[in-house]
Amino acid sequence: MNIQGKKILICVSGGIAAYKINYLIRNLIKKGAEVQILMTPSAEHFVSKLTLSTLSKKPVFSEFYSENGTWNNHVEFALWADLIVVAPCTANTLSKMVHGICDNLVIATYLSAKCPIFIVPAMDLDMYQHPSTRQNLEMAEDFGHFIIPAEDGELASGLSGQGRMAEPETIAEKIEAFFNAASQPKSWTGKTVLITAGPTYEALDPVRFIGNHSSGKMGFSLAEAAANRGAKVILISGPSSQTTNHQNIEIHHVISAKEMFAEVFKYYENCDIAIASAAVADYAPKEVALEKIKKNDESLTIELVKNPDILKTMGERKNHQFLVGFALETQHEEENAKTKLEKKNLDMIVLNSLRDTGAGFKSDTNKIKIITKTEVKEFNLKSKNEVAEDILNFAEEQILK
Repeated sequence: MNIQGKKILICVSGGIAAYKINYLIRNLIKKGAEVQILMTPSAEHFVSKLTLSTLSKKPVFSEFYSENGTWNNHVEFALWADLIVVAPCTANTLSKMVHGICDNLVIATYLSAKCPIFIVPAMDLDMYQHPSTRQNLEMAEDFGHFIIPAEDGELASGLSGQGRMAEPETIAEKIEAFFNAASQPKSWTGKTVLITAGPTYEALDPVRFIGNHSSGKMGFSLAEAAANRGAKVILISGPSSQTTNHQNIEIHHVISAKEMFAEVFKYYENCDIAIASAAVADYAPKEVALEKIKKNDESLTIELVKNPDILKTMGERKNHQFLVGFALETQHEEENAKTKLEKKNLDMIVLNSLRDTGAGFKSDTNKIKIITKTEVKEFNLKSKNEVAEDILNFAEEQILK
């Protein structure tokens, strides 16, 4: 991935997460990008122009006119940029962007832009979940903008939840992936790729469920990578906070294993490649209570029944499809993965172990082995975006054999 010489305009709005922009600028500059900073007037309460100017090696602007009366031309800023990143993007700035309320230099520049826009929201969890914010983010996506979702963690208010601005490393990685995709050969043009992602939730009652810690990050990274190669992607996701607005990705949301099973086999017959990265619950409650189960006794017994085995059924119905499965193991990892490869009639299986630091659920990184009937290939710890590329590269090699 290479952003050498790319012109990136960072628009900083007035949130406490503005302090992280220092690290993002350094990251992008080190990788050869040219960075220009604009600020909303309120952003100056959180980070200084001097710091941002020193790091970016360019003057920083927050007003339409400089002190000497020079006009800071918002049109020139907009036309100069190969990419605009609004980070942190507060609820206030987001609202102004999608509703065209042009009362500062950042919004005027945004409204004049013809380049791609990345929005990196940061706010308290209640603001982030408020219907107006969710609607504004949806509108921004409808405009074709790219959203880098807020992350879970401790917030400035003292609360904990989703609202933290994505880390500078994550933002830089998304920027690199964008430019890499734009220059990548479309080797999968004409192919249809079916991908499952995230967990499934199996209801106990109207309130509670049985689930797991899968975030869906790996599946969404695979979907983006396949779409960037020109494929039409059918992404079937269980409950996940991950988002995508890639024009080549058609996303279908499900909750339970049975719903995922039904959705998968609407599209499986006509796909060329299927990648089952979802962490599907093996069992579900035999009976779902119609009302919330009350706490009456010291113990509670729930009878579970086996869910339909989606991957096994895909293997049984396989015709022309190239089928990829996943295995998350805690012991006898390689042996168990090879058994799964054989029993479920897979073409390859991606193995990760919870013994490996940085691998598995929720993490932004992963460490994998790819196993076929004749080969085992191990990879180093990498970001999930990079892991997705490794998986698709390996699959492509196998398909061409």
